[in-house]
Amino acid sequence: MAKSPETEHPQKAFGWAARDSSGVLSPFNFSRRENGDEDVTIKIHFCGICHSDLHAIKNEWGFAHYPMVPGHEIVGIVMKSGKNVEKFREGDRVGVGVMVGSCMSCDYCNQDLENYCPKMIFTYNSVYHDGTANYGGYSDMIVVDQHFVVRIPDAMPFDAGAPLLCAGVTVYSPMKYYGMTEPGKHLGIVGLGGLGHVAVKIAKAFGLKVTVISHSPGKETEAVDRLGADGFLVSSDPLKIKAAFGSMDYIIDTVSSVHALTPLLALLKPNGKLITLGLPDKPLELPIFPLVLGRKLVGGSDIGGMKETQEMLDFCAKHNITADVEVIPMDQVNVAMARLAKSDVRYRFVIDVANSLSK
Repeated sequence: MAKSPETEHPQKAFGWAARDSSGVLSPFNFSRRENGDEDVTIKIHFCGICHSDLHAIKNEWGFAHYPMVPGHEIVGIVMKSGKNVEKFREGDRVGVGVMVGSCMSCDYCNQDLENYCPKMIFTYNSVYHDGTANYGGYSDMIVVDQHFVVRIPDAMPFDAGAPLLCAGVTVYSPMKYYGMTEPGKHLGIVGLGGLGHVAVKIAKAFGLKVTVISHSPGKETEAVDRLGADGFLVSSDPLKIKAAFGSMDYIIDTVSSVHALTPLLALLKPNGKLITLGLPDKPLELPIFPLVLGRKLVGGSDIGGMKETQEMLDFCAKHNITADVEVIPMDQVNVAMARLAKSDVRYRFVIDVANSLSK
C-alpha cells in the first residue's frame, strides 16, 4: 500500500498545494527525504510565481499530478549538507530552479545541458529517482542534489533575485546560444511580463538595441523610461508595425497565449531569428514563405543547464540586474494567481515564504 505524502519520507514539511484542476491552493502537510551524501537541505526564504505554475496547477498542459506543490524559483539558506558536498555549507545563500535531477551521464548532461536530458526531473509535478513525488518551493524547506543547486551572489537580494532562476536563465540562454550578444544589433522583445522585462535588462547589458513589442500601449513609458528599452511598438497598430518591417536582427517572443507569428517574421531582416519562449496551450501557425524568402529562422529555447544558470546569476549580479517583484504572503497566493491570469502584475509575484508560511 502506497504511503501518504505526509509519511513517505522522514522529514516533516509544510507548504501549499493544489488538489485538482481548479488550481486552488491550500495548506498541505507532506514530507521530504533525509539529506543524503550528495544532498543539500535548504530553508526556503522566497519563491517566485512563474506563469508555468499557473498552467500546471490548472492542468492546462494535461499532465498534472495532484496534490501539487508548485514553485521552481527558490532561494534560501543551506541548513545541512551531505558528506560529499564540497560546494555548499551551512549558512550559504543558494537557489533551486526548474530541475532537480537528470541522468548525469548522457551527451547532454556531459555538455552541461542537463535541461535537455531525456531523464531530466522537474522540481515539482514529477517523480524523483526513488519513485516518490517531487514537491516545489511553495513550502518551508527542500532537499536537493548539490549538482542542481546554485549560489546566489552576496550582492543579489533574495526576493528580486528568485525569478532569475527561471525567467532570467530562460532569456539569457537563447541570447547566448543564438548569438544575441553582439553590441549594436537590434532585438525585439515580444511581451513585457515576467520574462520580457528581464530580457530588456539583460539585452541592454549585452549592448543591444532593444524594442519592446506589446499589445498594451500603456507600457511604453515603463519600457522606455524605466527599463531602458530604445523603442516600443504596439502590436495592434498596423501602420507602426509595417513601418518597422525588416528592421530587427532578432526577436525573443515571450507570449504564452496563442498569437500570430506572421507580423513578427516580417519585422526581421533577412537571416533574422525569431526565438519563442512562451508555451501556449494550442499550436501556433507557422508561415513558411517568409522563412524561405528571407532565410529566417524560428527556434525555441528552454531554461539552461546548471553551469549556464550560475553564469547568468553572476552576470546579473555584475550588471545589477534583478526582477521587478511584488512580494506577497503565502495566504495571498490564490489572489496572486487570479491576477497573474489577467497579467495584472509588474512583473513577478514572489512569495515571502519564511515570514508568512504558518501551519
